[in-house]
Amino acid sequence: MKKFVKLATVAAAVNLITATSAWAAEPIVIGMQAPTTGSEATYGQDMFNAISLAAEEINADGGLLGGRQIELVSGDTACDPQQSVNAASRLASQEVVGVVGGYCSGATQPTLKIYGDADIPFVIVAANSTQLIPANPGNAFMINSTGADQAKTAVDFFAGQDIDKLAIVNQGDAYSQDLADLTRDDWEKAGHTISAFEVVNKGEQDFSALVNSIRNSGAEAVFWTAYYADGGLLIRQLRQRGFQGIIAVGDGSNSPQLFDIAGRAAEGVYAFSNPTADFLPAAKTFISNYETAYDTAPGPYAPLAYDGMQLMAWAINKAGSTDADAIIQALASADGEAWLAGPISFTPQHTLARSNFVVLEGQDGKWIRYQP
Repeated sequence: MKKFVKLATVAAAVNLITATSAWAAEPIVIGMQAPTTGSEATYGQDMFNAISLAAEEINADGGLLGGRQIELVSGDTACDPQQSVNAASRLASQEVVGVVGGYCSGATQPTLKIYGDADIPFVIVAANSTQLIPANPGNAFMINSTGADQAKTAVDFFAGQDIDKLAIVNQGDAYSQDLADLTRDDWEKAGHTISAFEVVNKGEQDFSALVNSIRNSGAEAVFWTAYYADGGLLIRQLRQRGFQGIIAVGDGSNSPQLFDIAGRAAEGVYAFSNPTADFLPAAKTFISNYETAYDTAPGPYAPLAYDGMQLMAWAINKAGSTDADAIIQALASADGEAWLAGPISFTPQHTLARSNFVVLEGQDGKWIRYQP
């Protein structure tokens, strides 16, 4: 009888070891949400690259939860709300442990309910419209500063340039209209004048009427709050038609590709930008690894995307499991942990508890840090 018990105990131990090994070998599936097609595909591919690089480094370092490897699955949003809903639904059906990504705010917003209903933790790395805040069921965390922070950066900058009459142009989407509205309100509260507040359609090619309206308004500066593909055309046409005032763009236009579209007209243009790799002391190794892996330099949202994957991994390890509620609680507990783009902690609304915006200036076909 004692021999039987001993054999049974050994068998149980073997089964436990086998089960534990199988659990350790089971991958942890993380979803990546970003546009890899459409006008913002450059940004999306950059984000995917950075998230993939972070996952590869985590896996090489032993993975998560005692050896489980990260497996990534992607969802292309194309910066389109309906395609984003479809992508999010597919990711949720694959029972991902968490999602990292989110670029266009208008495309990110409708995915919040899907991930909320499925109880999936979501680290939003780029989208920053304040409209995301009331739509957040509580499972999403924004690691890029909000449009309110960017509007304050813009107002402080224009006021520092002795500007009074400001023209603002947006495209009516959740990101650009939110930033435009916030900047307009803050500018007027500061006692200044909005000489023109214009909305244009995405994909427009001829801005002649808009340029005439801006010039006739007496605007001393123009703030383009939408994306670089159309922003580059507007900048070029403003300069071609004689506008000599200051031109600034929001973080949706901080891509180096703005210079390809606008040409020399982008010289002297300012951008209110999230922290990019070139200006982050902690990003030297990251830049080298990114360039080695992808044979190109990291784009504007690569550091935040990389941080988003690292933060999700940190939260899973801190939770000690793949339980969604435990991961969400771990994310909420972030208290100044240092990453590439700086420390992360969250407000009660799960927005970044600090402003990360910097001012860049276009010189010689590239962005440099603006020095007042």
